[in-house]
Amino acid sequence: MARTLTHTNPAEVTLQQALDALTDPVRRTILRELSDGPDFSRACGTFDLPVSKATASHHFAVLRSTGLLEQLDRGPRRYNRLRRSEFDARFPGLLDLVLTEP
Repeated sequence: MARTLTHTNPAEVTLQQALDALTDPVRRTILRELSDGPDFSRACGTFDLPVSKATASHHFAVLRSTGLLEQLDRGPRRYNRLRRSEFDARFPGLLDLVLTEP
């Protein structure tokens, strides 16, 4: 049975929620890697993250709950899309700062 994923509309996210989600370096790494590829081309398990699988799942959930990610289940894998245009409409320039940070 497939789970139903809840995706938050970025228009409903507060600035504090967005900043809290973006403060974590692992989440910023996920966002940077997603920004370099086509939508829904990266499954969660394909990221080389310095955290456990459970912690990585938490990071993906935080990004989804703050309107930064859309996820889609295909078989046993969950694929991701950076919701850049939607997030940029809510917080112009914020994602650019995060993605260009060294």
